[in-house]
Amino acid sequence: MKRLWKYVLSWSVVVLVFLVIGCKKESIVTEEVIYTPEDVYIERMKDVEILYSDSAKVQIKITAPTLLRYLNQNTKQEFSDGLLVEFFDANQRTTGRLSAKYGERIEGDYKIVVRDSVVWQSAQGDQLDTEELTWDERSKMIFTNKFVTITSPDEIIFGYGFEADQDFKRFTVKAVEGNIKVDEFKTLQ
Repeated sequence: MKRLWKYVLSWSVVVLVFLVIGCKKESIVTEEVIYTPEDVYIERMKDVEILYSDSAKVQIKITAPTLLRYLNQNTKQEFSDGLLVEFFDANQRTTGRLSAKYGERIEGDYKIVVRDSVVWQSAQGDQLDTEELTWDERSKMIFTNKFVTITSPDEIIFGYGFEADQDFKRFTVKAVEGNIKVDEFKTLQ
């Protein structure tokens, strides 16, 4: 009986050695994606179009190549690759266009802030250039404390600080640094 156990044990070891030698070790490569808590609360959207309407009439249309929407207590929308905003009157005619290389909106504050190469153009040919502009959705006012250049068909105004209604029908430059007639400006060039 002792001999039988030795025999079984010897063959078991031999079979085990062959199994270990005969087995191929296969590598399974998997791509592990690690998400941070911040990633879970971010929606990424491409080629976005947002419409603001009143009584089924579009008043504002925002288009952007990228929109990041941060889903936390104060939901924030970030237009990281720029945006174009078009304003419409009651007859759906474009009254103005605003473009910038960056924008953000915090839903709870009802404000949109645009930065970097901000340009607003009216249907009448007026243009505002600045580095930052804030639109307060509740008061329907647009403002900045940054340097502004306002170009109209007749003159160019330079100054600091700007305030206007969202239709840009009435505006104020808080600290005018200078103005020049367009005809005079063309002769200086």
